[in-house]
Amino acid sequence: MYITVVGIIMLVVFMTLILTKRTSALTALILVPIVFGFIAGYGTNTFVYAMKGIIGVGTTISMLVFAILYFGIMLCTGLFDPLGNIVQRFFKGDPFRVVLGTAILAALVSLDGDGTTTIMICCAMLMPVYAKLKINPVYLAIFIIMPNGVINLLPWGGPTARLMAVAKLDATVLLRGLLPLMVAGLLSSFAMAAYVGLKERKRLGIAADFVANDVECSSEESALRRPKYIWFNLVLTVLALVSIIALGIPGPLVFAIASSIALIVNYRNLKDESKVVSHNAQGIVNVVLMILGAGILMGVLSESGMATAMAERLISIIPESWGNMFNLLVAVISGPAVWILNNDAFYFGLYPVLAETATAYGFTATQVGLASLMGQALRGFSPVIPALYFLTTYVDVDFSEFQKKMIPFCLIMFALYIATGFLMNIYFLA
Repeated sequence: MYITVVGIIMLVVFMTLILTKRTSALTALILVPIVFGFIAGYGTNTFVYAMKGIIGVGTTISMLVFAILYFGIMLCTGLFDPLGNIVQRFFKGDPFRVVLGTAILAALVSLDGDGTTTIMICCAMLMPVYAKLKINPVYLAIFIIMPNGVINLLPWGGPTARLMAVAKLDATVLLRGLLPLMVAGLLSSFAMAAYVGLKERKRLGIAADFVANDVECSSEESALRRPKYIWFNLVLTVLALVSIIALGIPGPLVFAIASSIALIVNYRNLKDESKVVSHNAQGIVNVVLMILGAGILMGVLSESGMATAMAERLISIIPESWGNMFNLLVAVISGPAVWILNNDAFYFGLYPVLAETATAYGFTATQVGLASLMGQALRGFSPVIPALYFLTTYVDVDFSEFQKKMIPFCLIMFALYIATGFLMNIYFLA
C-alpha cells in the first residue's frame, strides 16, 4: 500500500512540476523518480532501476539519432521542397485546411506502423507551412499524434501486436472488432482538427496574399541544397523505408547506412559534410537527453514494481458484485494504466491479471482484448513515451504546453472509445 501511495504522489508531483513550468521536463524526468525511489525505500537500488530504464531506451535512441540525421540530411538537400510547394498550393493560406490536412496526412503516413517515420515526414512537409501562416505549432504535434494513435491499433501496431501475442487472438477476428473503434477514432480526430482549424482561421484569417512559392531558405541553407540529386535521394529514402517496413531490417542500421550513403553522394566536400552534421547535431542532442530522462522515469516506475503495484491495487478495490460489468472496468482501467505503464508492462504484466479475472466472469478473450485497447486514447500525452519528447523538441514546443493542449482531446477520444464499446456490446454479460 505504501509503495502505491508513493507512486501516485510521484506522478502527481511530476505532472504538477512540468504543467506549472516549475522545472523543465528534463530535470523533472531525472530528479523526481530518483527522489521518490529513495522515499519508497528502494535506497541505492533506485539507481539500478534508473540505469535499466536508460538501457531500455537504447534501441529507441539509436533509431532516433540516425533517423533524425538522415531526414535532416534530406531536408538540407531540399528533397522535400517540391512536396512542400505542392502542399502549400493545396492549403492556399487557409489555417483550416492546414490543420485538417495535418490529421489526414498523419493518418496516411502512419499506415507503415512506425511513429518516428510519421513524425519526421509530417514535420518535414508541414513545419514551413505552420511557420509561414503563424499557426500554433502545438497543433502540428497534436494532430500528428491523434490519428497516429488510432492507426497504431492495426494488428501490426505496437499495442495490438503485443495483445495478440499474449492473448493468442486471431488478427482477422480482432481487426473486425477494431474497425468500428478505429473509424470512430479517425472521424473524431478529423472533427477535432476541423474545430481547431476553424479557430485558427478565425484568429489568423485566410492569407489572401499567400503565395505558394519555393520553400524559403537562407543563403547558408541554399548552399547545401542539392537539386540535381533529388531523384537519387528520393529513391534512397523509399529503399530505406521499404527495408524497414517490408524487409524487417532494423531501423537504426538502415538509417545509419542510408545517412552515410547520402553524405557521400550529396556532400563530397568534407567541410560541407561537417556543416550538415553540425546543423542537425543540436536537435539530436536535445532529443537524446529527453529520451534518456524518460528512460529514468520508466525504469524506476517499471523495474521497481511501483507501476504494477498501483495498477493491482486499483483492481483489488473492485467489488465482486460488479463482475457482470467487469469488462467495462477493464476498459476504464486501461486508460490510466497505459498512461503510467509502457505497452510491454501493461500487456505482458498487468493484462494477464485483468484477462484472467474477466474470463472467470464469462467474458471472451476477444471482448477483453478490445476493452484493453480503449485506453490507448490516453497514450497521446503519457510522460513515458520517448517519441513525444522527440516530437515536441522537433517542433520547438514546450512539453508542458503540449500536454495541456493534448489532454482534452485525449479525454474526448477516450470517452468516444468507451461509448463505441457500448454500441459493440463488449462490456456486459447477458
